[in-house]
Amino acid sequence: MGTLGCIVDANGEDGTGDTGAAPSALPAAARPPDAPTAVATPGIVATPGTPTAAEPPTAATASFGAFYAGHFTDLVRLATLLSGSSDAAPDLVQDCFVRLHGHWSSVNDPLPYVRRSVVHACASHHRSIARKRRLPVPVVPDTQLGAHELEDALAKLPARQRAAVVLRYYGDLPDADIARALRCRPGTVRSLIHRALADLRKVIEP
Repeated sequence: MGTLGCIVDANGEDGTGDTGAAPSALPAAARPPDAPTAVATPGIVATPGTPTAAEPPTAATASFGAFYAGHFTDLVRLATLLSGSSDAAPDLVQDCFVRLHGHWSSVNDPLPYVRRSVVHACASHHRSIARKRRLPVPVVPDTQLGAHELEDALAKLPARQRAAVVLRYYGDLPDADIARALRCRPGTVRSLIHRALADLRKVIEP
C-alpha cells in the first residue's frame, strides 16, 4: 500500500517520507557576524588597520545551532507530508527556524513552538496552491494505493484533519501535543482524526 499506508491502520504505525538533509549552514539570521571585533587585552592598544580576533559565538547562538541541526531534517519530513511538496518543505521549515531565532531568548520550549509554526506554514502553503488549481479528486480504480496515491488522498483532506493525522501517525505524538500544535482541545484532535480516517477509507475501500 506504500510507505504511508499505515495512516489508515487502526494500530497507528508510523509512515516515512523522503526528504533532503539539513543545509550545511544555519539561517543567515542565526550566523554569528562575519565582521571581526576587537578583543580587549591588557597592555595592548588596537590601532587602525590592525587585525583583531573574531568574537566567539555566544552560548545562545551555539544552543540554537545545535537545535537547528538536530531537528531540521525531521521537521522537513513533517512539512513534506503536510504541504504535499518535497520541494517547498525545506524552505517552509527554514523560514520557521528564522522566525524562531528572532524569539530564541524568550522561547522556553522551542520544539513545540517551531512544530506549530511548521503546521501553520504548511497549511498556508496548501491553501495557496489549492486556490491556484482546483482539481477534482482522482478516481482510484482498485483498492490498492501506492505511496503517491495515498499522499494525494491525504492532500485532499482539510488542513486540520491532515495535520492531526500526520502528527499522530507520522510524528507519533499524543493528543495533548497535537492539540498544542493545532491550538485546540485534545477531544477535538480525536474528532479530527476520526473524520480524516473515515474520508481516507472511502478512497481506499470504494
